[in-house]
Amino acid sequence: MSVASVTAAAAKNRLHAGEEIAFLDVREAAAFGEGHPLFAIPCPFSRLEATALALVPRADCPVLLIDDGDGIAMRAAQRLAACGYTDIAVIAGGLPAWEAAGLGVFAGVNVPSKTLGELLEHDHHPAMIDAATLANWQREGRPHAFFDARPPAEYAKMRIEGARCVPNGELAHRVGAAVPDAATPIVITCAGRTRGIVGALTLRAIGVTNPVYALENGTQGWALAGLPLDRGASADPMPELDAGQAQASRASAARLIAASHLSTLTPGEAEGLLDEAGRTTFLFDLRSEEERAAPPVPGAIPALAGQLIQATDQYVGVRHGRLILMDDTGLRAALAGLFLRALGFEVHVLALDDAEGVDAPAVPHPALKAPARPLSVDARAAWSLAQSGVPVLDLRSSTEWEAWRLEGARWVLRGDLPGALAASTRRVLLLGDAAAVAAATCELQAAGISARWLPADADACAQAGWPVDRVKRRMSREDARDRVWFVHDRHDGNKEASRQYLAWEMNLINQLDAAERAAFAPVSIGATA
Repeated sequence: MSVASVTAAAAKNRLHAGEEIAFLDVREAAAFGEGHPLFAIPCPFSRLEATALALVPRADCPVLLIDDGDGIAMRAAQRLAACGYTDIAVIAGGLPAWEAAGLGVFAGVNVPSKTLGELLEHDHHPAMIDAATLANWQREGRPHAFFDARPPAEYAKMRIEGARCVPNGELAHRVGAAVPDAATPIVITCAGRTRGIVGALTLRAIGVTNPVYALENGTQGWALAGLPLDRGASADPMPELDAGQAQASRASAARLIAASHLSTLTPGEAEGLLDEAGRTTFLFDLRSEEERAAPPVPGAIPALAGQLIQATDQYVGVRHGRLILMDDTGLRAALAGLFLRALGFEVHVLALDDAEGVDAPAVPHPALKAPARPLSVDARAAWSLAQSGVPVLDLRSSTEWEAWRLEGARWVLRGDLPGALAASTRRVLLLGDAAAVAAATCELQAAGISARWLPADADACAQAGWPVDRVKRRMSREDARDRVWFVHDRHDGNKEASRQYLAWEMNLINQLDAAERAAFAPVSIGATA
């Protein structure tokens, strides 16, 4: 198929036209983190197909690609066409042309969601508590309920002692079980600003009467105040709801849905939207992991409500797409919908409690195909091939490479292929996960090079006689292009990086042009109180 080339100005107009479009940045994570258009979705060429198929499940959805003006976008277009995408365009000149046209570039990740958080703070002014005041409360034993709005994995990395992990959305749903009474002050923290702000406003949105505070600048503000962070903590199970508390969640959902004019669906109506041609519809299951297991909804995308708001571009790759948000009582779904609607999505709420005895909606299988994986070989056979001179390419992440390496293996990214190999190469061994290996195989096959996949881990390779280097090594910033380096060590004690990050976050609104500012709809909060 032919691939259209569009100017940066034309691309910008398409982004603000109100129609569905998947704007994919196919550069690697390091480049994306240093600067990208506001509504670009990270879709690195090294993991192109796996990412695109998850984030853009409709074959005829318009796809717009941007690169560094280095030709990677055209290569990506060919690969996406092979998957079944039929409407693909490339921005001529890539990001350099975008900047030359005077269009805005934003550093960082999850920028639309974080910009929304700053706009919410600007519009609604949730109460803030600074680190010193909260530390005094803790020393004095002043009653308060303290929650961390992040998911358990982030909570484990670093937390403030005394904070309980109850992510955004879950806290509003479980507030009756998590907070002892209607008078105890509630404090919500995250790692920076956005989730603390959103968490406080979710409680305001459902009419919680307790004093509610967001911890100013979260764990980073705490560390900048010279206060210690606890690392390696495991999250406790989330509070269980009794029948009365579950009914309170349903009642809060009903009030919020009515006050905010959110659309609700039956399972049958949801299935109709999922089957509709010409639209991209996502079904999200916002229940907890335990709840999702019984009963499961096959094909639904699992997500925590707070994370779907915080990192929308990691779940949805289609601007102006349609989101069906599903949980049991409807509250987590309604809260997510309240904020996601402000990002330009069409949102609908599906409460499973209202559909007892009715089958959940069926999610149709996308008319897209992932690249095939090559045949695999075991570690012993692979070691024999390597000893005979077959090149070994390490396609794992740079952080995995830092932990251990196979003797003779060369770390590469897909975009380096086939140029990283000698012209005479006719076969290779590939070490890495299925998605990375399948992606790289496309480049190799096009160059007439056959590949075999080595799925073994370090122990299996060592048992096969393969020398394994397990000494922790650092890959240089220049080489580790697959990770975000923008203020990357702000959570590891680099206070200057934290200051830079917080200043960046608070300046996001000032970076918006008129069209970008208009893309964020106002959020009405407090009408149910």
